[in-house]
Amino acid sequence: MPSRPTILEVRGLRVTRGSRQVLTIDTLAIGEGETVAVLGPNGAGTTSLLLPLAALLPAEGEIRFRGARVQDALAYRRRVAVVFQRPLLLARSVRANAELGLALRGVAPTERRRVADQALARLGIAHLADRPALGLSGGEAQRVSIARALATAPEVLFLDEPFAALDAPTRESLVADLARVLREEHVTTVLVTHDRDEALSLADRIAVLLDGRLRQIDPAETVFTSPADPEVATFVGIENVLPALIETVASDLTTLRVGDQLIDVTAEPPAGDTSALVCIRPDDVVIGRGPGGTSARNAFAATIVRLEPIGRRMRVVLDCGFPLIAHVTLRSARELELKEGDTVTASFKATLPHLLARHRAA
Repeated sequence: MPSRPTILEVRGLRVTRGSRQVLTIDTLAIGEGETVAVLGPNGAGTTSLLLPLAALLPAEGEIRFRGARVQDALAYRRRVAVVFQRPLLLARSVRANAELGLALRGVAPTERRRVADQALARLGIAHLADRPALGLSGGEAQRVSIARALATAPEVLFLDEPFAALDAPTRESLVADLARVLREEHVTTVLVTHDRDEALSLADRIAVLLDGRLRQIDPAETVFTSPADPEVATFVGIENVLPALIETVASDLTTLRVGDQLIDVTAEPPAGDTSALVCIRPDDVVIGRGPGGTSARNAFAATIVRLEPIGRRMRVVLDCGFPLIAHVTLRSARELELKEGDTVTASFKATLPHLLARHRAA
């Protein structure tokens, strides 16, 4: 449950398509003023969750808004706003599109114009107000769509993959501007996304949805550093999920055997288990030349098995007596002159790995 007052709550939500149940959510509560990102792969049920929350898709179970069950869908939809992946703009001016929701609510023309212009300014597109909406770029059009939604002062803003169709620079700029607006105006927001960076940039909490079930909902940083299970760990980018035997447990240090190596971690092992899964983020693995130069408790001689460029990073597959994957910048890879077959030092701090119960592995 969120620490702030609950504005939207789900109880026993079930969504069925054809004869197949695609979504099962027992409970979910969203606090007033917070942004919750619903994060999952394609087909996980993310949109199947958002649409019932916005009263746009029938479902079993209860959706409660400000403590009362939603029964009048039309009245509820007038208090929320939805932005979809592709902007749905009319063949009118940008300002007329931004005014549309206000016009449908019977707001007077002078007030509509004032509020719409403010919303366009918040999204950095006030200068486009008199332009034809259908002549805009994709990023500009999506800014208009979001401004139109914000102009109605929604009590909950629903965003269904609003950046998915945009190129990377446009997406990054819009995410940054939207994050500022949501933060300054404390707009309660539910964002559906498949993109981990978007979720981290915008969300107070992240709800991870896999195979139609809510697997974890926690503060954004917690999800990425302390995933609830191996499948969540893999999905959020923790490529190193290693089976380990628990050797010793002290008050502040756990020693584990992974392959033919010993690893020290400050995380407590699963209660009553003699084995565990060690989760190590690739970004937490440091690669260096030679045996010295690191203060990390865990340092291993490693052979580079494979180098894989991924965007602005290099994915380095290592053999340390156990398999290990590291991510370094392309610049670091060049400076270290990394080559397949090289021997390097791979290290990580004892405070960084996260431990999971072994029996929870898939």
